[in-house]
Amino acid sequence: MARAARELGLKPREFELAVQLGEVRTVAAGPDGRRRVPAEEIDRHRSSEGFPEALRSRLWAVGTAEGAELMGVGAARFTRLARAGCFTPVRFYVNRYRAVVWHYLAADLAEFADREPGLLTGRIPALLRTALDEHSDRRARGWRARRVDQLTAQASDAWQRAAATAAVLDAPELAQVVPDPGERAYLIALRPELTRIRSEVPAAREVIESLVLAEDPDEIDWYRHCLTTTLPQARATRPAPGTDGNRKTAQAPAAEPEPRQCDAEPPAARSVRPGRLWSWLRGRR
Repeated sequence: MARAARELGLKPREFELAVQLGEVRTVAAGPDGRRRVPAEEIDRHRSSEGFPEALRSRLWAVGTAEGAELMGVGAARFTRLARAGCFTPVRFYVNRYRAVVWHYLAADLAEFADREPGLLTGRIPALLRTALDEHSDRRARGWRARRVDQLTAQASDAWQRAAATAAVLDAPELAQVVPDPGERAYLIALRPELTRIRSEVPAAREVIESLVLAEDPDEIDWYRHCLTTTLPQARATRPAPGTDGNRKTAQAPAAEPEPRQCDAEPPAARSVRPGRLWSWLRGRR
């Protein structure tokens, strides 16, 4: 992976983000879950127009101050829009004060600003005020949803897809959905990392651990539903190691609410529609 990053002209964090976003395609390199970048993928990027600046521009991640400047709004308004779920973070870190610092794709912000100019000035619409009243901060759940989608897309089979969903459920929730200890152990063994951020400081480590787990009841119910739906597909391919394939299965939750999203939230697609702000963004690079 390090060699691929060098050949693509990307810094380590840029390369990690490129893989997460699917900008750089990877394939399984062995049964232990390791992945590699095929040579043809590197050739595809290196032969594309504007390489490497175009690739790095699509990976440009900004914090609150730079994001607010990019969108032409104040930091307070930017934060309110982010908290309401109007755009989704792509990564975070915990600073020395144990505060979570979110980063966003500049491309996402440019697309949102071009598409929703009315949300950049004037009074915040009632819809967003209601969203903030219901959930004061949707950034963490939006980031989790984005990462689960990414990990699910990269999974090579149904068990790995189930493990990606199980990664955001705590131990008691997982035990309710997957009562078989053998299946549960297999999912835990396959469980991918939502983030590679580590900290030696216990308080910061607690913050990081809390961010990877679903928090709100409707969010938890949704991931329980997704896992309950995926497990039969996984069992149909093969039983989990150490099980006989005839274990007791969990009942689907009575309610299956999908997490409510802000109507102004941008689509998950990585492509960005041409626009005045996006043209300006590219010029800044």
